Amino acid sequence: MVTSIVATGLAAVASVVSLTLAGHGGGHPGPLEWGGAPLTVDSLPRVPYVAHRGGAREVPENSMSGLMAAYRRGTAQVLDVDTRVLRDGTPVAFHDASLNRTTFLGGEVRLLDAREWRGVRLRPRDRLPGSWRAERPPTVAEVLDRFGGRIVLMLEAKDPRGVDRLAALIRSRGLTRSVFVNTNDPEVARRVHGLGLLTQLWRSARQLRTDRPERWRPYVDLLDVDIRARDADLRRAVRSGIPRVWAHTVVTPAQRDRALALGCDGIITDAPGRLARHPARTPGAVSAALGR
Repeated sequence: MVTSIVATGLAAVASVVSLTLAGHGGGHPGPLEWGGAPLTVDSLPRVPYVAHRGGAREVPENSMSGLMAAYRRGTAQVLDVDTRVLRDGTPVAFHDASLNRTTFLGGEVRLLDAREWRGVRLRPRDRLPGSWRAERPPTVAEVLDRFGGRIVLMLEAKDPRGVDRLAALIRSRGLTRSVFVNTNDPEVARRVHGLGLLTQLWRSARQLRTDRPERWRPYVDLLDVDIRARDADLRRAVRSGIPRVWAHTVVTPAQRDRALALGCDGIITDAPGRLARHPARTPGAVSAALGR
């Protein structure tokens, strides 16, 4: 197992440490480059790119070094992070219910407490480009303190028990317009909206076949749609009146171009670097390629 991280990652960590040491005293101060306020969703470009799990085909998913690399590379304007809840209520950055796939340990995430979490180490996949160290998965508080207000974040609430705690962490840092809270459950999305947070609802290709997304317009800020869905289902989502419709999980330029041609206005991708190397084709060219 290679245990060093890329030089850019080391430089990034050093940069963040210097910002932290120079911060204002008390509370949860924002990075110096905020100026008077944090970066918010209002600053996003017309078609933002999201680094899904940090860009899981390019960096170790949900890792601090991976998120930092994605941030430094600048190929995405939003960082996506999965969240789960430990036994003591601590929200952590992690996708699976089990530790088995991505760490050196086994067992369920929900059975650990914060002290035990400090002993968990991520196991980077051998096929990832570059060199990555085994590191502890961060807590959500650590992710917010490092990136909150510097870039828009997307936090998926894998465990609805953690929604109130996520809301408290986001509000205490002044990030209610800087963080989307994501769920697959419309009722949880309604609850997130009621807590004053930006609501993201993701739907699978199968769900989109029978969904009526216009029903969610009063409380969903971002509809997150499966790129594998039928053209008609994606068009119905785009016409729902929900202000943002972004496609997941895009890995090829052809998938990206199809999503844009169908009207999606954001791209959630495991490979933001790859897509950045292949500029999007014009809508007219994409439509012609799709036979329309």
